[in-house]
Formats: sequence, structure tokens, C-alpha cells
Amino acid sequence: MSRVGKKPIPIQKEVQAVIKDNVLNIKGPKGNLDLKIHPKVDIHADGNQILISVKENDKEAKSLHGLYRALVANMVKGVTTGFEKTLEIVGVGYRAELSGRDAIFHIGYSHPVVFTLPEGIDAVIEKTKVTLKGIDKEKLGRIAAKIRGFKKPEPYKGKGIKYSDEHIRRKAGKTGAK
Repeated sequence: MSRVGKKPIPIQKEVQAVIKDNVLNIKGPKGNLDLKIHPKVDIHADGNQILISVKENDKEAKSLHGLYRALVANMVKGVTTGFEKTLEIVGVGYRAELSGRDAIFHIGYSHPVVFTLPEGIDAVIEKTKVTLKGIDKEKLGRIAAKIRGFKKPEPYKGKGIKYSDEHIRRKAGKTGAK
């Protein structure tokens, strides 16, 4: 059995967990999330905690045990406090702006890059700092990675879009002729 999977997930009073037709639905003050349950995994909601167990004892079931515990814990945290990712835009003249649900990035191309934010993800943009907020951790990470992919940071000057906690390993440029 998984060490992570054995731990119960505590839930507050304002969070409700309902299991119906192999789908776990978690409702909280920030919204609700659904998770389809794998046939080898069993989830029980007991009052103020959620317990995860496996039906079989094979390698796949053991790996799913810890995975589903982490997924459900992230869902509970998402509907109570939410998640946040911060991106920084580095480069002379590089900037971003928000127009309704569209984020417009000016990142050195001949045209601005327009990205429509999906439902459930909100953004706050301050010139070179983009803060994404949402309740679904997986979706938030995917959107942040997609935005970073518009202009990945390069190793010589560090220009591009990077995560705020990311460190770019810098390379030395040309040494010049002697």
C-alpha cells in the first residue's frame, strides 16, 4: 500500500463530498470539481474526512492509490482556498495586457499573441507579471505551461516568459576575438 494513499484527507464543514456513479463530486465555497474514479480504487467519505483504498493488490492499483489520494487532496484544497501561479515576462518592451477574457502578449514577435482564458481560470496582469488563479490545479498548471510556451526563456539574456520561482541557468556569450 502507498504511504501517501493511507493518509486520510481532512475536510472542513463547508466542503461536501458526494460519490455517485463512480464520480466523486466535491463542493466548496469557491466552486465544485468532479473526478471519475478508477475501478480499482475505492473512495469513502466519512463526515470530516475522505479515505482512499484499493480493491486489488497489483502494481497498477498500488500506484493509483497514492495518485488518487493526491488528486482528491488537491480538489479539496482547490474548492476551499484555490491555487495560484505567477509568471514573469522578461525582456525590453515585453508586456501583457488583459482585454475581457483575452490576455494579449507583446513578446517580440511581429504580432501580439492573443490567448483566451478558459472557464474557471482568472488572470491578473500587471505589465510584466501575470498571476493566474483557479480551483483546478491540473488545469491551472496546463494553462500556465501553455502561456510559458509562447516564448520560453532563453539562456543568454533570459528573455521570455518564466515562472516567478524558476531560475534560468545562464550561459556565457561570445568571448570575442583576441
